[in-house]
Amino acid sequence: RRKYGLIYSGIYNSTSGVNNLNQFIVAEKITKEINPLYGSIQKIHSGWGASGDLIALCEDRIIKILANKDALYNADGNANVTSTNRVLGTATPYSGEYGISKNPESFASEAYRAYFTDKVRGAVMRLSRDGLTAISESGMKDWFRDNLKVNYTVAATYTPGHPNYVPDMLLGSYDDKKQSYNLTLKMNAMPKSTVTFQEDVKGWVSFKSYIPQNAISCNNEYYSFDKGNLWLHHNQAVDRNTFYGVHQPSSVKLILNDAPGTIKTFHTLNYEGSQSKVDKTLSYDTYD
Repeated sequence: RRKYGLIYSGIYNSTSGVNNLNQFIVAEKITKEINPLYGSIQKIHSGWGASGDLIALCEDRIIKILANKDALYNADGNANVTSTNRVLGTATPYSGEYGISKNPESFASEAYRAYFTDKVRGAVMRLSRDGLTAISESGMKDWFRDNLKVNYTVAATYTPGHPNYVPDMLLGSYDDKKQSYNLTLKMNAMPKSTVTFQEDVKGWVSFKSYIPQNAISCNNEYYSFDKGNLWLHHNQAVDRNTFYGVHQPSSVKLILNDAPGTIKTFHTLNYEGSQSKVDKTLSYDTYD
């Protein structure tokens, strides 16, 4: 097993009928090595950005690998990107000591953004054109640090080798219709939960009541799977807050005075909905 390198085959061209995917000629340059200090490569994502480069997500670092080109550096250290015949060119790590740990299932991408978790560092990350950003710090820093733990002191039922043991899973998916990243935490000895990050508010907007086996977006629709069955979300023909045929109650927790020692005036507090309940006065007593 090559944990710190990539091997690529010959070319494939459907137009000219060339298919060399099964050819690995050792006399040619067909390997690309990654620094072992970054940990093993857990996932690779192709077609990143406008130039279609390759992203290698290692345990402790995220690396961008130029595809079909290489970077030539001047004496002053500036890079001039020049097309060459190299399949994989210069590998450059993104700034920030973050990786994907050993949870490649948490990865989800949309256009020029990618989301994943770093379980070792208790963080949820976003990779975009401006680099790496820890989105877990947007109001959920302590929650993720408490719930994204490497080791738990658990009962024998949750240890490897037990027939009921299920490995920890951090399942990530992207909802194209709502433009949100859904992260499902399936951790041993703790309640399962699904949380949602939304770009338009730059924060975590909701806890979800469904725990999918997998989820995916297709043709602007969001689907998830439960016990092998497919479920279409955001369907107007189905009652709200109903998933896999089971209705779940909704709740909203409002924090209006997060700092009790500070006197605040709310200028944007508004109510929209039906008329609130007003109790009619049936009788009263008069005191002198």
